[in-house]
Amino acid sequence: MARVISVEAERFPIAGTFTISRGSKTEAEVITCTISQDGHSGRGECVPYKRYGETMDGVHAAIEAMRERIADGIDRTALLDAMPAGAGRNAVDCALWDLEAKISGKPVANEIWPGPVRALETAYTLSLGEAEAMAAQARANAGRPLLKVKIGGDNDMARIRAVTEAAPRSRIILDANEGWTDDNIVANLAFAAERGIALIEQPLPAGHDQILRHIAHPLPICADESVHEAKDLETLVGLYDAVNIKLDKSGGLTAALMLRDRARELGFGIMVGCMVGTSLAMAPAVLLAQDADFVDLDGPLLLARDRLPGLVYQGSLVSPPDRALWG
Repeated sequence: MARVISVEAERFPIAGTFTISRGSKTEAEVITCTISQDGHSGRGECVPYKRYGETMDGVHAAIEAMRERIADGIDRTALLDAMPAGAGRNAVDCALWDLEAKISGKPVANEIWPGPVRALETAYTLSLGEAEAMAAQARANAGRPLLKVKIGGDNDMARIRAVTEAAPRSRIILDANEGWTDDNIVANLAFAAERGIALIEQPLPAGHDQILRHIAHPLPICADESVHEAKDLETLVGLYDAVNIKLDKSGGLTAALMLRDRARELGFGIMVGCMVGTSLAMAPAVLLAQDADFVDLDGPLLLARDRLPGLVYQGSLVSPPDRALWG
């Protein structure tokens, strides 16, 4: 029987406002792809990202353009060549994984991970703001073991000092979202190291980060916007110490697994991250992240409401997805 595909744009309100160096948002805009066959349905969710030239309408149209090939039975391997890396391919790829698991009765976890899957400790993200406001956010979440702090502007040292003093027992990741410059990176890195920061994520703009090859790394530096697929990794050796794998960048779980394995071969640390989406988007990433060094899959915690059923979060521990959700 031919497959049937549906594509839906959905919006989920964020609890408050989510702010990074490039701007603020009050809702998560996602596209959900559902592929059905023989009484079974698989779903995948993606988050179009303006930073990469994506729009809701553009990603919706890109998936719709694949309707005939999906109906005719395209598999995940062929999909890698049929669609470019990005949000649209992610939604289709994850829907195909879910559909395969539903039809076969074999959980995705069994296909990609050799042992029992476990709950993971995820970072919890603090929005960019003035130092005092960020200290208040950090203080309110000081019981969480891992915080991810959005920075990337003037007065970042004040922000770093404020959050480390407000949450002294938490490990902290700083995410500059390409907001630092050649002029301030050395001083900012040194100060972050003095304050015991665990990791700094994408301090400089992608493609304008060659200085990282020639300056000290007093703490690990992680590529985010600079890495999308496995083919990007060779040029990052010597620049970065770790890479942040996001399904919406890699274009799905299939490509993300390839990226993870190649990154390990080249000696990179692994972070598995997310855009701001629902539990449906996080579910495959939780399985991908089983051996990650850092996990940042807090998207649903930032929402005013999530899908039902959703992932189960207990504090900062996120459990593997129930098969009713995905996989």
